[in-house]
Amino acid sequence: MVTVDLREPSPMSSVRRSVLLFGLPLFLLLCAVLWWLSRPVASPTSSAPPAADAVLVHTTQVAARNVPARVLGIGAVQAWSTVTVRSRIDGQLESVGFHEGDMVHQGQLLARLDDRVQKAQLAQARAQQARDQAQLDNAHRDLARYTELVRQSAIQRQTLDTQRAQVATLEATVQADQAQVQYAQVQLDYTRIVSPLTGRTGVLQVDPGNLVHSTDVNGLVVINQMEPIAVSFTVPDTLFPEVQAASQATVASPVPASSQVPVAEAGTGRGKDAPAAHTRPLPVEVYVQGKTDLLGSGTLVLIDNQIDSASGTLRLKAKLDNPAYRLWPGQTVDVRLILGDRPGALVVPDAAIQRGAEGLYVYVVQGDDTVSVQPVSVLVSQDGLSVISKGLSAGQRVVVDGQYKLRPGLKIAEAPAETAKAGAAS
Repeated sequence: MVTVDLREPSPMSSVRRSVLLFGLPLFLLLCAVLWWLSRPVASPTSSAPPAADAVLVHTTQVAARNVPARVLGIGAVQAWSTVTVRSRIDGQLESVGFHEGDMVHQGQLLARLDDRVQKAQLAQARAQQARDQAQLDNAHRDLARYTELVRQSAIQRQTLDTQRAQVATLEATVQADQAQVQYAQVQLDYTRIVSPLTGRTGVLQVDPGNLVHSTDVNGLVVINQMEPIAVSFTVPDTLFPEVQAASQATVASPVPASSQVPVAEAGTGRGKDAPAAHTRPLPVEVYVQGKTDLLGSGTLVLIDNQIDSASGTLRLKAKLDNPAYRLWPGQTVDVRLILGDRPGALVVPDAAIQRGAEGLYVYVVQGDDTVSVQPVSVLVSQDGLSVISKGLSAGQRVVVDGQYKLRPGLKIAEAPAETAKAGAAS
């Protein structure tokens, strides 16, 4: 038999359960708040950051130094001379005396055409010349006889004059025959195609056995002269005055007495015993594009006679020795044109230069450690330095790192070296 306890729960048991359900979490929360308020606060040290209104940046001074005056440009390598070898006459190509890509020398036999027709024409011209020469020789003997008979009054003088005219006519005929012989000889020589220069051959356009014509556009082969070689490059037209002034700089040199000018030349001011002046060639260095590997050195040989107004550039051309064939026609290279030195040029790191809607500018540090925006003009950028032509003076402090956090009037502080290294690494 099951007994059921139908008694009501004690009021004290309900109170005890309520304290356990709500009092314990509240007690724990109160303890956490007391711990947070009583935690120790770190005391400031000597390495604490500057005031909250100072921005950490890196600065440097505008320096005045002698900077090499170098004009940088992107250029393309070109063959010094390019010749498309074509046949001067029509005929069948019998043989080729080179392989594609070979180095050939001036006068080397490149190809031979079927020459049987030209040989026959030459033989015919020589036979015609021999026949007319025999008639001329006979006419000369008749003229000698007629001259003697006229002296003896045995014939009329008109006969002598007619014979003299006959001799002159045959002499002209023989000269024409000689011209025909020379023409036939030239035509025969055209069957042997020789190289007009020393250079490297390209792709052979016609295989032996094919007919070639003097009007063929592609010719037989293209030969590029690669020693020496040329590099064509462009520079901004704003550098034209500087390039022109450097190229026209003259260097005095003594002149032998035999070649001295005795009288002052009009417009030159040079007189007797005046030293001669010659233009100083401007050195040019060529590098692998985007790298510092030197491919070759040479001199400037051409400043184009006009500036390209569409692109705002000036075209220049340099001549370089290429004994190892490190330069190849069509290759894109970096070019440095050396104009001399810029004494006392103002330079800042490239990182200091900023570009805005109104042009280039830098952040200049004032005496109270605030910054201001200063527009500048950059003459050239090279080796990580920008040469300033306008806007700064020597000794001024400019910001080189941290510009993205700045605006005019903000106070700055110099960041530690560790921060600079970390910024460079990032």
